[in-house]
Amino acid sequence: MKKSIKPLLLATAFACATTSALAENITVFAAASMTNVLQQIGEAYQKQYPEDHLTYSFAGTSTLAKQIEQDAPADLFISADQKWMDYVVQKQPEKTKNITVLAENTLVLIAPMDSPLKEGNIQAVDFSNILQGSYLALGDENVPVGRYAKKALENLGLWKSVENRIARGKDVRAVLAYIERGELPLGIVYSTDAKISNKVKVISTFPTESYGKIVYPAATLSEKSQAKRFLDYLTLPHSQQILQQAGFKTAQ
Repeated sequence: MKKSIKPLLLATAFACATTSALAENITVFAAASMTNVLQQIGEAYQKQYPEDHLTYSFAGTSTLAKQIEQDAPADLFISADQKWMDYVVQKQPEKTKNITVLAENTLVLIAPMDSPLKEGNIQAVDFSNILQGSYLALGDENVPVGRYAKKALENLGLWKSVENRIARGKDVRAVLAYIERGELPLGIVYSTDAKISNKVKVISTFPTESYGKIVYPAATLSEKSQAKRFLDYLTLPHSQQILQQAGFKTAQ
């Protein structure tokens, strides 16, 4: 019996060492609007690949892109628009690979849950009256949600009625927080962000043609095979179903 113990211990030690060698940390830089759904998909991924460890950095897409430009140690980047993905490609052409569009989103106008405002057509919203003594919450001009919102308001002929009554948030979750806390009467966020909160309600949905398509391109930024594996996992039917349940649309 004693003779068989030593080989067994050696085999176990070798297996542990091999697993440790294969273990890898994957750093994911992702748009703030992906926070909840990406963590949900990540939990499922790590059950299947327990040797991989996912670390997230969620923020405004522009902030993440600038950090990547400065060689931040990201293995995967998920942008909330194509513009900032193109920026990363331009600044880090050797790193950026395997670009894949994961999903699409829509733009909505929200108010606190206890607001007397009712859901209706965006053109019927009386911004001048509602914003008297207050402000409309928008994302920073550099983050996608802020840019989409301004474009939609301009195309609908509504920008002039709100341009002097704007409060900026660093990303879409900051805009959502303004409305959740009841600090501001109106905000513009993605429909998926409105869906995760029981403290806000959708007042109106912007027509897609007013702002264009909101896409989420992703790309690997390192040679780690695990980064590509997680990116591929995000495109699988199971992951796409989770994205759809969160309110995202399948990429067209």
